[in-house]
Amino acid sequence: MFEQTFKNIDDVLWKEAGCATELDYAEQTSWLLFLKYLDDLEKANRQKAELEGKNYEFKLDKRHRWSAWAAPKKRDGSFDHDKALTGDDLIGFVNGDLFPYLQGFKTRATGADTIEYKIGEIFGEIKNKFQSGYSLRDALELVDALSFNTQAQKHELSELYEAKLRNMGNAGRNGGEYYTPRPLIRAMIQVVKPEIGERIYDGACGSAGFLCESFEYLISDREKLSTKDMRTLQGRTFYGKEKKSLAYILGTMNMILHGIEAPNIVHMNTLTEDIREIQEKDRYNVVLANPPFGGKERPEVQQHFSVKTGETAYLFLQHFIKSLKAGGRAGMVIKNTFLSNTDNASIALRKELLENCNLHTVLDVPQGSFQGSGVKTVVLFFEKGAPTRKIWYYQPNLTQTLGKTNPLTDEHLNEFVALQAKSADTDNSWTVDIKNIDSTTYDLSIKNPNRVLETELRDPKEIIAEMAALDTQSAEILESIERML
Repeated sequence: MFEQTFKNIDDVLWKEAGCATELDYAEQTSWLLFLKYLDDLEKANRQKAELEGKNYEFKLDKRHRWSAWAAPKKRDGSFDHDKALTGDDLIGFVNGDLFPYLQGFKTRATGADTIEYKIGEIFGEIKNKFQSGYSLRDALELVDALSFNTQAQKHELSELYEAKLRNMGNAGRNGGEYYTPRPLIRAMIQVVKPEIGERIYDGACGSAGFLCESFEYLISDREKLSTKDMRTLQGRTFYGKEKKSLAYILGTMNMILHGIEAPNIVHMNTLTEDIREIQEKDRYNVVLANPPFGGKERPEVQQHFSVKTGETAYLFLQHFIKSLKAGGRAGMVIKNTFLSNTDNASIALRKELLENCNLHTVLDVPQGSFQGSGVKTVVLFFEKGAPTRKIWYYQPNLTQTLGKTNPLTDEHLNEFVALQAKSADTDNSWTVDIKNIDSTTYDLSIKNPNRVLETELRDPKEIIAEMAALDTQSAEILESIERML
């Protein structure tokens, strides 16, 4: 229904001088979609209030509503080109009037969990990158054709938006920071098995893939859900934090399109919280996350953690352990080098994880799952409370290399999900008893005992002899060339 409209919006953005990357496309599409969604929501709420004989107070004043500046209409519902701003007038209104007005909502909001606060937060961070008012006018008219009125429409829009995020993730390293492949997320959710009534948390939520997919998992049998269940899912289930402005905007918009009207995403650096001050009321039943790795946090941030390190992923792991309730479950993506690094921080953190949590499963994520990144990753699945006794490992044996033309799919991980439920040992999976793990290094490296190395290590003398032979051959070739000159 709306697929061609999204393509046409991309065509407009491609021609716009202020938009150069897939990240720009996603960002600029997001603020336009958000304001159209807000307008549809306001109209629906007004109709509901009228049916109940109540008055409805719009959140935006008349001058700044979508229907006033973006898509003015005549009495017959047709587009009013005479009233519609365009060119420099449109850019001047958006940059000098609309955005400052929307930014002010943050200070006027009654709380961080309100839609008013989200409006102010989003437009306090985002910038209009349209330089041509004519391009912006074209984009506005295309977005106006989209509708958020029915569940089917919202579902299609959410899928199209997910496709846009996927393209952004595939575009390179920067986009990949915000996007985790959805098949991997879905597999992690099937292992952790969140339930309605539990609090689900991602402290580095990016485009909110884990929260959105968890929502889809919990409403998969929507007919059986009560009104109370839906209220719980709307307001007291999904929680996220995100440091980067663009990711915060993408995540908020993604959750809205999936059906969460006022997402509980906080714009902040999670790692500035002192884990020693996390109280029981701040804890969660489920953690699902793919935190950034490779970054370096400043020394004052490291002081908030028991194991001090500049590696952001290691700080997030400590934060997540501390943020879990007793008996809470977690699935977290991390670089595979965490399993075997010999620095003091890595060893200390593996020791803490094994002693304070039951690290029951380690998934070796197939190489190429994260497009645009050559980093090898694993997923740690653990429960807080009891120490680790046994660890079940799974290493996929794929027949094709993953990449842009052969991306990760649900089918690639179906066997993992099925076997994990029983911790079954096969050619691709095995169990390691904690007693067999070195208590000085706590090395958790993935070493499949069922696979023989395809190539054995060669004898050094053999390698040296081959090098000498190649040197002799090269010298002979050079001599023959010199004789020819």
